[in-house]
Amino acid sequence: MSLIPQEIIRRKRDGLSLEPQEIGAFIDALSKDGISEGQAAAFAMAVFFRGMNRDEMVALTLAMRDSGDVLSWSDIGRPVADKHSTGGVGDNVSLMLAPIVAACGLAVPMISGRGLGHTGGTLDKLEAIPGYDVMPDEALFRRTVQSVGCAIIGQTGDLAPADKRLYAIRDVTATVDSIPLITASILSKKLAAGLETLVLDVKVGNGAFMQSLEDARILARALVDVAVGAGLPTSALITDMNQPLGDATGNAVEIVNCLEFLAGRKAGTRLEKVVLSFAAEMLVQARKAATLEEGEALASAALSSGRAMEVFARMVSALGGPSDFIDNPSRYLASAPVILPVPAARSGWLASCATRDLGMAVVELGGGRTRPSDTINPAVGISDILPLGVRVEKGEPIAVVHAASSEDVERAIRRIEGCYGIADSAPEIAPPILERIT
Repeated sequence: MSLIPQEIIRRKRDGLSLEPQEIGAFIDALSKDGISEGQAAAFAMAVFFRGMNRDEMVALTLAMRDSGDVLSWSDIGRPVADKHSTGGVGDNVSLMLAPIVAACGLAVPMISGRGLGHTGGTLDKLEAIPGYDVMPDEALFRRTVQSVGCAIIGQTGDLAPADKRLYAIRDVTATVDSIPLITASILSKKLAAGLETLVLDVKVGNGAFMQSLEDARILARALVDVAVGAGLPTSALITDMNQPLGDATGNAVEIVNCLEFLAGRKAGTRLEKVVLSFAAEMLVQARKAATLEEGEALASAALSSGRAMEVFARMVSALGGPSDFIDNPSRYLASAPVILPVPAARSGWLASCATRDLGMAVVELGGGRTRPSDTINPAVGISDILPLGVRVEKGEPIAVVHAASSEDVERAIRRIEGCYGIADSAPEIAPPILERIT
């Protein structure tokens, strides 16, 4: 065994299993600028082609966790839990889930990310709220979790810094979609946040990074096995992303959707099913509920009583947003100057959606990034999206576009029209939750 970087790269290149000490030494050097970008890229490529076994993935995850600060919540007095999604379109589950389970007695220090490709980012959505600080200092983060029960913020430079450096290199070397590297990247940040339990949303379909159910299963199983191997009780739900999860995609429009949900006006939707299912998983793991059915009932009560909405309002205020935000959202959220419906091309049943293309339509409107330096327009997006399986008449709105200009709105309408297939008979629609992995 050698702790020299090039020897570690060579061993992995040749298909050998690395020892925990080798992985730890490489990641420690990476976090201290003792590894060149070329060496980091070579390591990522070797892992991409040769893979890693479970023990290697656990060692990589723990080494990346230990590259920076590891938070402790020993004084919080509540079970510490979180959820992570692999990303989708119209997926704002975190915005509602955190306050719901916080209202049920959990502490949720949620470290979230920005949009990636066609998928929306939780931080971008929250930044549509004026004043909301997605990068608070640790004292404010802790104070908010302690007093409110949840805080949704971004990854600080002190949590898993080796992951930030390695991810930037993976992003430009075509090694993002490596199961070991994805697994370590996700879990190192969650472990550094000091969690006691975790639930994962692994999405599959034409709007997800995992296109096939088998690939989603492989990722979900790797994430659960490595998390448990690293001492973090974890379960995963595989969820359908062959259509937008909610009826809005964008930033301000998804905040509006969140408030509508917390006000109880999204009952019976696919979004409600997913949110309540994840809440139930978190409450059972934290031993606040004995069964998933009991957990879902507790979450529903937190929603219907208004307690979840109150927690969301307190979180927004604690992190710098308006204290009257939930009472006057239209006063604070940006509104697009041009808002027009997307008409159904013909009568029939909405049968299919090119979900990734729908997400890219939001990016083209200015609601996402094509480069990390791009500025997002929070006002643009798509709202009032009809779910698959409903019957429409020709010319009836199937969605509403919020755009910065007439040219943008016309282009988006044409693109969105092309995203949908309309059939003569009612299609079979997959349920929102496909499998549970434990």
